[in-house]
Amino acid sequence: MQDALKLGFFIQPVHPPARRYADVLREDREAVVLADRLGYREAFIGEHLVDSAETITSSLAFIAHLADACPSITFGTGVLPLANYHPAMAAAQVAMVDHLVQGRLVLGFGPGVAADAEAIGDTGSDRNRKAQEAIEQMLRIWREEPPYQIDGEFYTTRSLRSFNRDIGLGVALRPLQHPHPPVAITSIRPGGAGPRAAGSRGWTGISATYVGAYVVRAHIEGYLEGRRAAGLSSSASGWRVARSIFVADDEATAKRYARRDDGAHSFYFRVMRTKLASAGALDLMRDSPGQPDSELALERCVERLVIAGTPESVADQILALRREVGEFGTLLYTGHDWVEPALGRRSMELMASEVIPRVNRALALTSSSGAGS
Repeated sequence: MQDALKLGFFIQPVHPPARRYADVLREDREAVVLADRLGYREAFIGEHLVDSAETITSSLAFIAHLADACPSITFGTGVLPLANYHPAMAAAQVAMVDHLVQGRLVLGFGPGVAADAEAIGDTGSDRNRKAQEAIEQMLRIWREEPPYQIDGEFYTTRSLRSFNRDIGLGVALRPLQHPHPPVAITSIRPGGAGPRAAGSRGWTGISATYVGAYVVRAHIEGYLEGRRAAGLSSSASGWRVARSIFVADDEATAKRYARRDDGAHSFYFRVMRTKLASAGALDLMRDSPGQPDSELALERCVERLVIAGTPESVADQILALRREVGEFGTLLYTGHDWVEPALGRRSMELMASEVIPRVNRALALTSSSGAGS
């Protein structure tokens, strides 16, 4: 039986650097508040230190800023780049924000991007191992009694000298959720160890917006392998897939907006193609490993990787994606620059009110047909 597909929201975000910073922050806030009002289940917020296109520099600060404006949605860090933080600092900030949002927090973590590593002078370390050590120390801080004495390859967390239980000194605050917020990883490479590790530990995960179908399929398969190896249920309900989606009341408007050369989707994929190419990872945007290079042209990336159309057409495309990559639990609607704000808002509304209900009616019909055969 196929579970209903949940709807979430994700912003890296990506805006043209020439835009006024206060305006894009206000727009991102408005988009998340709208997602909450429309019933989106989750909102994941990205983070970059030195990127005037991806402009949220602290996902936790942005989430805290939204706490009172969004009474229902579950927030997620997408991701908290733990290689940039000392574990004691990250554990303290996550714990505080978990209380501010009343336990509606998912801790998405990763190593962070190369530009941030360069900015903080950390280009020589293994940042994947560093992030893994950081999350392990954070979990210990939340689990163990003080004083802390945690030694690692990259980090040391201690409170022996300062510890005074009577006045609370040297005692880390713990999250509202016990023992800690749900943990998620993001993944972009098809052969990465992250999805399998997440599955085996009962964590969840996200496939990035800009990766091709074969990469998403590998993520889901790896996640399920990890769950089976750990004796957990063979369910991919904990896996999320982020996609660029644009919905309009008519097909012509949808295609015009989604594919215009000066539009938000073209800008987004130009940014991501440039970043992936500089890292030698442009292949991740292919739908299959043998796909010709012509399919990596910007125009073709937008056509292939943006789901656009009327509610009926978009629902059909989402169902086709699930048939291609496998079942997953949550579809994350990726927020982009609102080139035409009214159409940007309308797309989010149609996604919640018409597209997801259509998808789930079709899934329920498929499940009932299968059960009766």
